[in-house]
Amino acid sequence: MRNGIVLFTSDRGIAPATLAKAAEERGFDTLYVPEHTHIPVRRDALHPTGGKDLPDDRYMRTLDPWVSLATAAAVTERIGLATAVSLPVESDPITLAKTLATLDHLSGGRVTVGAGFGWNTDELADHHVPAAKRRTVLKEYLEAMRALWTQEEASYDGEFVSFGPSWAYPKPPQGRIPVIIGAGGGPKTMKWIAGHADGWMTTPIETGVAAKAGLLRKEWDEAGREGDPDVRILVAKKPTPEDLAEWSGAGVSELIWGVPDADDTTVLTYLDKTAARLGL
Repeated sequence: MRNGIVLFTSDRGIAPATLAKAAEERGFDTLYVPEHTHIPVRRDALHPTGGKDLPDDRYMRTLDPWVSLATAAAVTERIGLATAVSLPVESDPITLAKTLATLDHLSGGRVTVGAGFGWNTDELADHHVPAAKRRTVLKEYLEAMRALWTQEEASYDGEFVSFGPSWAYPKPPQGRIPVIIGAGGGPKTMKWIAGHADGWMTTPIETGVAAKAGLLRKEWDEAGREGDPDVRILVAKKPTPEDLAEWSGAGVSELIWGVPDADDTTVLTYLDKTAARLGL
């Protein structure tokens, strides 16, 4: 299994580029950053943990993910550039397709989109995304962006995205940029991933990963997809040997380890300890 790191970026603490360079030097495979455009003061949506209050104030202080990853790309050569998770439906899909294709082009094909449906429905509402249709909106955004990435004259006609024959370059070096859905692994989500994405990223509170990965593979096969879905674990606590054996047996491709949003010295010391523990 590969090893990635996730930084809950904010306007304080270590810069994403500094962390990316240090992580690459220590042998980590991927850098992940999150996305929230804003947090409405009045909020009806509960946090995924079930609380009315946010766990901390970083949710309202997150950096733009694509700018953050662009700065990381400029100082690295190998490490993957990803999100955990981004919210594509909060951007214009034509503009976002250009941003992602440009980042993939300039980084030499290192981009993976970890995408969420959006738990904060109040945030989505400000972007004119109906909560009850956010999965449909994301489906159309991904289809439209893939058309722009892969077709010489791309067009799309959906309920939420529509444009006529158009040219759009650069094309991503990867052909189409991988999309991994970060969400609870219920049956509805696994069927959606099998139909519209390239893999699944667990939530921090996920349990029963092996069984859920098995369900995803079943849906994958029934959808007629080739190969295997990409399954990645967002590690929320120190795993036991039994956890690692379960994840390996489930075909997990990458473990994603969190690092603190703190000053450079604190984060780099933490990174050294994590790398040593993993044998990197």
